[in-house]
Amino acid sequence: MALRLAPEWRLSLAGFAAMAAAMGIGRFVYTPILPVMVEALGMSKAAAGLVASANFLGYLLGALAAANPRLGGSRRGWLLWALVASALSTGAMGLVGPMAPFLLLRFLGGAASAFVLVFASSLVLDRLAAAGRSALSAVHFAGVGFGIAIAAVLVSASLALGADWQALWLVNAAAALAAALLVALLLPIGPEPTMPRGANDRESARGLGALVAAYGLFGFGYVVTATFIVAIVRTSPAIAPLEPIVWTIVGMSAIPSVALWGRVGRRIGVARGFALAAIVQAVGVAASVLWATPLAMLAAALLLGGTFMGMTALGLVGARRLARGDPRRMFAVMTASFGLGQILGPSFAGFAHDLTGSFLMPSIAAALALVVAALLAMGVRLPPD
Repeated sequence: MALRLAPEWRLSLAGFAAMAAAMGIGRFVYTPILPVMVEALGMSKAAAGLVASANFLGYLLGALAAANPRLGGSRRGWLLWALVASALSTGAMGLVGPMAPFLLLRFLGGAASAFVLVFASSLVLDRLAAAGRSALSAVHFAGVGFGIAIAAVLVSASLALGADWQALWLVNAAAALAAALLVALLLPIGPEPTMPRGANDRESARGLGALVAAYGLFGFGYVVTATFIVAIVRTSPAIAPLEPIVWTIVGMSAIPSVALWGRVGRRIGVARGFALAAIVQAVGVAASVLWATPLAMLAAALLLGGTFMGMTALGLVGARRLARGDPRRMFAVMTASFGLGQILGPSFAGFAHDLTGSFLMPSIAAALALVVAALLAMGVRLPPD
């Protein structure tokens, strides 16, 4: 039976569920499961970083594929298939053991999550803008934080019941499949928004390069902490008791962050809002390694979760303004830049940790990358919506 909701709310909740499934769970569940896998399988931090980077390589190539103008079929169809692929690749991680399947599955999961981001965002944001309800885009992006929080709760509860690392993947895959079913129920079937032919060729070049570069540095800057924050907590006796809750805090603080930073963006400008969020996030990234105290780690989790989805949304809003038409191509360019930063971050951090025995150096490098991203964003001038 169809769910009886206003069309704009159905769209927003469909986006919410899609982002929760493919991004919050499919893309980020590796972070709370990682320490358990490392301990059970004897993985090095470098190997763990490579697995994360495989996911982000898939994310990069998936974004580029999603932008291919020759890609046939409906955006709704691609979105639903990508959601299923994300859930299945997540569950399959609990059914294999050697490194090669890990790399392949996380690569496929990354590609699926990029398809979900590009197609869900283009469908939902286009329709909300046409209906004059762009403010509901905050609901769409808040799904990522909700998915992170759900994944953290599922991992903690499963571990408390004695589950092994394989079961953690399977439980989260089941949750992602349930969310995919909800998306299918909520997302309307029918004609999709169309844009004037050639709209993609009218992009404004002013500030485009700086915005894309800033988005890539953001990808590098946030991902070191986002990948290893639970591992950082586990290795320090002073803060180890926070392990069950630190990733939940990241997710819960991400839920309202899009609305918060959207308001900041409307007040001071999207580009300046992005820059301010980058500085705030840099403080959190640095705090995660400079002070091994519960307060510092809680602040790091709060600042990371409270900024990274807000920055993601502000970056895509800026890209949509530059596109002046169907935003799919610009979303994909931004996502590809972001993905490149993500590929470099975990591998760099993992190898640096194995060389130095600490995440201090890669985390400080990540914080500096965020500062540079802020400086670049300050020079961007976006056209009005």
